Amino acid sequence: MPRPLRVLHLEDDAADGELVKATLVREGIVCDILRVEGLASFTAAIHEGQVDIILADFSLPGFDGLSALDIARVQCPDVPFIFVTGKMGEELAIEALKSGATDYVLKDKLSRLVLAVRRALAEVKERSELREAEQEIRASHKRLRDLFTHLETVREDERERIARELHDELGQILTALKMDLAWLGDKCRDRRELFEKTRTMTEIVDTTIQSVKRILMELRPAILDHLGLSASIEWQAHDFQKRTGITCELLIDPPNIVIDGGRTMTLFRIFQEALTNVVRHAEATRVTVRLEKTDEEIVLIIADDGKGITNEQLSKPRSFGILGVSERVRFWGGNVAVEGTGGSGTMMRVALPLGAEE
Repeated sequence: MPRPLRVLHLEDDAADGELVKATLVREGIVCDILRVEGLASFTAAIHEGQVDIILADFSLPGFDGLSALDIARVQCPDVPFIFVTGKMGEELAIEALKSGATDYVLKDKLSRLVLAVRRALAEVKERSELREAEQEIRASHKRLRDLFTHLETVREDERERIARELHDELGQILTALKMDLAWLGDKCRDRRELFEKTRTMTEIVDTTIQSVKRILMELRPAILDHLGLSASIEWQAHDFQKRTGITCELLIDPPNIVIDGGRTMTLFRIFQEALTNVVRHAEATRVTVRLEKTDEEIVLIIADDGKGITNEQLSKPRSFGILGVSERVRFWGGNVAVEGTGGSGTMMRVALPLGAEE
């Protein structure tokens, strides 16, 4: 069985209080009504917190309904507040509703009271359900962000592990193979065909070693750990230009930017992702990169002169590259903006706030 509706009734006339109570009961509303007459008793009842709805006269001796409404909006903003009064002109009614009153009912038209009460309670229920849904959505988003962060950490750890194994295992094997080929070539210098074959094989091994080094740098650049963000961005830009033939102009201010490892890795991976997108989609001939640090934030801007990106492409649900960048940035409380129009190139601006220690 549902509990009675807890009603706080600010009313100095006992007869009017009984009439309001009778109206509610007659319409089937089971309620416990606490009638108070002044500021002290009204405030005390509010502080107790056991109120589902407030009914209030507009004019009382030494107190008024608007003052009561102000108190209620501060102390219990989610509790519906309905004026039940003998007189209320249109201007006062509008003022009351603008101030936060849920409704008003004239005492000579108490037939409206039950409808007003039920509507007010329904609105409270809807707002409560909406808040719960919003809280669940926020909690769900947080869980997804936490999962994304965990997966990013796992991926970086796995990249580091693979890079270390490639360096220790494959690097040693290739070095040993190159030494054996050098020995073999030295032994068969008088047999031209075999000597040329060993020389060709040595060149293949050298190419493989360079490929392994490139893969190692992409997986986990040692320069990132030892020399920091500025040097890593410079290396990546130079390597990008060398591999693709796309001009890459770079401005870093100040020249040697030092920030924490987490933000360094985030910006470096975003830079790699942006350059990959330029190669895959932009059809660009030039990329301009700016890396700037202030006391409050660090900003990375990547712009190309390619075919541009449309709003439709940006809003695609499967734009995972952009979504990934957004999640990386959101983790640090930063922001990312991508702009582009057909034929005018694309610009991405990433800003990460800096902590007090940076």
